[in-house]
Amino acid sequence: MSETRSDGELLRAVAADGDRRAFEELYRRYAPWLTARMCGRCADAGIVDDVVQETFLAVWRGSARYREDGDVAGWLWRIASRRLVDALRGAGARGRLRQALARLRHRDEASAEDRVLAGVEHGDLAGALVRLSPELRAVLQATVVDGLTTREAAVLLGIPPGTVKTRAMRARRQLREALA
Repeated sequence: MSETRSDGELLRAVAADGDRRAFEELYRRYAPWLTARMCGRCADAGIVDDVVQETFLAVWRGSARYREDGDVAGWLWRIASRRLVDALRGAGARGRLRQALARLRHRDEASAEDRVLAGVEHGDLAGALVRLSPELRAVLQATVVDGLTTREAAVLLGIPPGTVKTRAMRARRQLREALA
């Protein structure tokens, strides 16, 4: 029976030796989780697949460096989130997302997510969100839309947890004022 290696050991083996088995083990551990998390942020399964593959490709090629000072899942999430933003900015991504949302709208009853998206897209909330600074919007995206804890959001955004809390409080206050 083989001994299970830690995430850090697997990453060191991939980085130092190009250890294919270590990489495959890391992929088996995190790809399903990362895919599920990305699906919560993007309705297009094709984009999600591409983002997950690009994330692990960055790990394999060594272009993403783990500094061993944090959680491997948070580190992978940060890489994938950046790749997702890049993919959504790419040509045609918006059209694919609209098509996916349109397919969702053809159901008998609109989901809670569809109703919220419609309110965000067409309501006062959309304008209020646009007026928030990018830093405050990023905290809201991470904590409200993605459902991350303060600690996870801090890892994702590369800021201290206290800063996440402060920015979330400021964002909520600004939204309340804008919507009052």
